[in-house]
Amino acid sequence: MTPESHSRTGTDDLMSGPPPSCPAHGTGPGGLRRLYGPEAEDLQGLYEKLRAEHGAVAPVLLHNDVPFWMVLGHGENLHMISNPALYTRDSRTWSAVRDGTAGPDHPLMPLIAWQPICSMAEGDEHQRLRGAVMGAMTTINTRDLRRYINHWTQELVNQFCERGTADLVSQFAEQLPMAVLCEVLGMPEEYDNRLVHAARDLLKGTETAIASNEYVMSVLMRLTVRRRAEPEEDFTSHLINHPAGLNDDEVGQHLRLVLLAAYEATANLLANVLRVVLTDPGFRAQLNGGQMTVPMAVEQSLWDEPPFSAVLGYFAKQDTELGGQRIRKGDGLFLGIAPGNVDPHVRPDLKANMRGNRSHLAFGGGPHECPGQDIGRAIADVGVDALLMRLPDIELAVEEHELRWTASISSRHLVELPVRFRSASPQAVMERPGVRTVPQQRPDWEISTPTPRPSPTSPAPALEPEPSAPAPEPVHRLGAWRRLVRWWRGY
Repeated sequence: MTPESHSRTGTDDLMSGPPPSCPAHGTGPGGLRRLYGPEAEDLQGLYEKLRAEHGAVAPVLLHNDVPFWMVLGHGENLHMISNPALYTRDSRTWSAVRDGTAGPDHPLMPLIAWQPICSMAEGDEHQRLRGAVMGAMTTINTRDLRRYINHWTQELVNQFCERGTADLVSQFAEQLPMAVLCEVLGMPEEYDNRLVHAARDLLKGTETAIASNEYVMSVLMRLTVRRRAEPEEDFTSHLINHPAGLNDDEVGQHLRLVLLAAYEATANLLANVLRVVLTDPGFRAQLNGGQMTVPMAVEQSLWDEPPFSAVLGYFAKQDTELGGQRIRKGDGLFLGIAPGNVDPHVRPDLKANMRGNRSHLAFGGGPHECPGQDIGRAIADVGVDALLMRLPDIELAVEEHELRWTASISSRHLVELPVRFRSASPQAVMERPGVRTVPQQRPDWEISTPTPRPSPTSPAPALEPEPSAPAPEPVHRLGAWRRLVRWWRGY
């Protein structure tokens, strides 16, 4: 039994207090701050105002002034996501849904509405569905994945390398994750701009979001039917054939979950890492000098600019207390990833290097921790590294203050990242990497075994002298370790 709390308020009390017009308070009923509208244009600044006013857990207002909680503390977020006995992701328990305050027409309902997928299921059903997803994830070959990432990085760079300019958001960060995920799911032929734009659009809540969602689902359901009849060695086939026995609708919905969550998160992660590399000379110097690896840079970015700033939502299964606030049964709570990552209790100095520290909230935690986080990390690690190797002199083509973002209640997305570099020739790229035990040999690799000498008993035939030719330019031979690294990256 949860003891009675002596904290300031529960969401049932949010509509009481000073009138909305009171200048000493926020712009919503009860003096509460809204997570939408003009004040929410700077969400990071708003989070810090909420932290100063309420502490680790703050009452806020969603669209239509529906009461909610924003969890700002790192420890409080971990407590919430790690206690399924107290908090659920089943939005049908949300009091605003039960009383109709947040009906089907609520602007955030596409993000909150319950679906029969593992991220919203509980108990045995959660174990069954998540077990199938995790089982299919374990079949992804890491070496093949890295080859896909490098292959598509080279393909994308080839499309703009001769021009000497590019936008690394629309031409790279938004393209690479979708291309790789189509390979992983088993539908490389479906990768095109239409699928990229549909995936971006349906997450924005635009007027065309429903049509975009229908297109994405039509692609995934065609794939499901095809792989049900003709399974191959891909994620979709393994998901279908898992002992959990998912039906076609469950398979399609979970393919959508994996595709959209991994795509949006990784696109934002790629853009964020590249922006820091291009705008922070110290950061780039550490990369170039070997003091920091690309994976370390990715983890730093996951602390400073997580791909999702907040996740809707968790819901209280009973009366409880969190961060000094009284949380009542049916209350809704945000997983506050961005504010939790800068909690002064865990990061008193935001400039301190967090390299190697994976205790950030970027991928959630507990029973609903992101199952595809290693795919996202791999795409960012290999993609950024391969891009910088192809275009080592790349630099920002505008002033840093000219960069623009679009922000929503759940993420902050860089609009564009214009760059310039020395024009380079396209590289030859295999049509599509296959499953191989060893990479295909390249004729220009250095062979370490000595060239066999002619046997004394078998004299070599005399060769006619060749015309003299200009002496070739001296070639710098890579060392053994550098050659091994290049082979691992797929060059």
